[in-house]
Amino acid sequence: MFSTSGGPIRIALVGATGMIGRAVVEACIGREDVRLVAIARREMKLPVGAKMELFVADPAKWEEVLEAVKPQVMINALGTTLKKSGGDEDVFRAVDQELVLDVARAAHRQGVQRFISVSSVGAHILAKTFYLQVKGEVERDLAKVGFRRLDILRPSLLRGARLDDLRFAERLGMIASPLGNLMLQGGYRKYRAVETDTVADAALALSLTKPGGKFAHEHDAILRAANSLPQPETGPMA
Repeated sequence: MFSTSGGPIRIALVGATGMIGRAVVEACIGREDVRLVAIARREMKLPVGAKMELFVADPAKWEEVLEAVKPQVMINALGTTLKKSGGDEDVFRAVDQELVLDVARAAHRQGVQRFISVSSVGAHILAKTFYLQVKGEVERDLAKVGFRRLDILRPSLLRGARLDDLRFAERLGMIASPLGNLMLQGGYRKYRAVETDTVADAALALSLTKPGGKFAHEHDAILRAANSLPQPETGPMA
């Protein structure tokens, strides 16, 4: 299942300053089987122990970065909210749709064959909410780009520390999520809350897989992928 021969897998990450992106950076600490490059619009403080490159550039220049670093895999953790967009649907689309698709197409032009993108449970072009409609449109269009392998992660409520604003409803949801998860059974399991670190581990595990195809991963599949991530190899003890 895992591609560990032939040297470390070169992974490019966009959205590194966000909740899931930061978790991906932390998940790579101590691993010798990956080489992570983050591409961002602004500087970010790297966690202790992180051995990676960070390129800060305008999104219009991101393809030039991809051309230089030649990643094998791309992880997309870009995302905003309507609140952060000031309620402006066009501003929201500019990040969650246009920028994501621009990055995907640029990556494909630069030879990236595997693309992993974080979406949302309930994403569908016919969803009742604007947010989920856009996510569904992005999933549809990513499938047309031409990657050899495309993995879509569809988590529900994310549990984990946020550096930015944490909305009151989300805070309550995190507190209540352990009990709520027990109540979500059968077809409703996909709405269970999930740890941000788990989503990051799933993305990293999928980065190491060889088979091609198009796959969507909801709650249980995200957990299976995360649990399949090999433990980082450690050197011999002195």
